[in-house]
Amino acid sequence: MAQLNNIMEIFKLLDKSNCRKCDEPTCLAFAAAVFKGEKQLAECPSLESEIIERYGGKTASKMTLEEETEQAMEQLKGKITTIDLSAAAERLGAKFSDEKLTIKCLGKDFSVDAKGNITTDLHVHSWITIPVLNYIMNGAGVSVSGKWVPFRELEGGKTWYRLFGQRCEKPLKKVADTYTDLFEDMIHLFKGRQVENHYSSDISLVLHPLPKIPILICYWKPEAEDGLESNLNIFFDSTAEKNLNIESIYTLATGLVLMFEKLALSHS
Repeated sequence: MAQLNNIMEIFKLLDKSNCRKCDEPTCLAFAAAVFKGEKQLAECPSLESEIIERYGGKTASKMTLEEETEQAMEQLKGKITTIDLSAAAERLGAKFSDEKLTIKCLGKDFSVDAKGNITTDLHVHSWITIPVLNYIMNGAGVSVSGKWVPFRELEGGKTWYRLFGQRCEKPLKKVADTYTDLFEDMIHLFKGRQVENHYSSDISLVLHPLPKIPILICYWKPEAEDGLESNLNIFFDSTAEKNLNIESIYTLATGLVLMFEKLALSHS
């Protein structure tokens, strides 16, 4: 019988419809409950019997999400020791000096050496560290196309886009609705720039969490007279997956939203 090693392995088996027929609010919550032993895979009505028989809900020894991400970070740091950082810098258009590769993350330096040691002005958190290390190791260094696409139109986004809407776009819209001026200020704090309004949005801002992974945020303010609600969409360059895998793109975007939420709460 195959073994499931973490929450995300369980989540990938599900259809991400958040149907709630398992009595959990989301598929991710169901995956977490299965991993903790609180639910069985068979309680998902959408799973094929073959998958249920293959795994049978058997999971590895339990780790918290924090322990999982910490383990993933350490594994990536170990892999960094096996690559040529100077060659990686050339491939990515990054800097290499004093035996360190340095790239810009949200306008700030992020450096890593051949032993996997990290130095940065940013808070070293998994949501930024894991994508950055993946970017350094696997990014093709493909130049951005200038063509913006929603998350669901990225090849790997077809599996993740419902969760992306729930965890990224909806929470960020709430921040923008509540603190519209602060929302603009926060973008500029991280070297974002306002661009010509795309898709007739009221606010169009571009962030560069990684050099070749720009993010376009478009926000439409509510129009009370016409009864129109506000809206917010996040777009990525069409080349994004050539420079970063889809899970890291999702992690990066989710982390940005969490950061904005914390800044908004501290402001309030």
